[in-house]
Amino acid sequence: MTIDSVLRGKRILVVDDEEDILATIEDLLAGAHIVTARDYETASRKIQEESFDLAVLDIMGVNGLQLLEEAVARGIPTVMLTAHAIRPETLLESIRKGAISYLPKETLSQLDTLLSELFSAHERGEPTWKLLFERLGDFFDQRFGPGWKDKDGEFWSSFSRTYQISRGIQERLRQDPRVRERGI
Repeated sequence: MTIDSVLRGKRILVVDDEEDILATIEDLLAGAHIVTARDYETASRKIQEESFDLAVLDIMGVNGLQLLEEAVARGIPTVMLTAHAIRPETLLESIRKGAISYLPKETLSQLDTLLSELFSAHERGEPTWKLLFERLGDFFDQRFGPGWKDKDGEFWSSFSRTYQISRGIQERLRQDPRVRERGI
């Protein structure tokens, strides 16, 4: 399976209040079936009523962290994509609420490749956060400044050793029908 074919035909919900961002993402992910929403209410309804292979959610303007909770509850792997809310606190909250990744909009030109790699890793059961920090760790260090992990040092120390956040991963696993079917 090549990176280009990983998302081909997948149903992806993309939520952002900026029309130009939605259009750009639709262009970048042309092989996928993209469903868009520009506000919380529309996105929430789609999450509840439709089936998606992946969700890409903006944080600001659409109540993205609430949508993240709703998507995780439905077992939808979810990537947070943000510009204005790119802060250590929202990164940490995204992890704790069960997102599989957190991407800055500055990486939008690489979105197809990043999403393909993340989705593939998720499908194989590999730690998506490890992949993210291998690819974008320097970006976060530069953006957030030196010592940005110090405030939540215990969390990040554990996270760096295991790349598993018990509450977020447990919540995703509870919602995953493949896991529930096995009685795990």
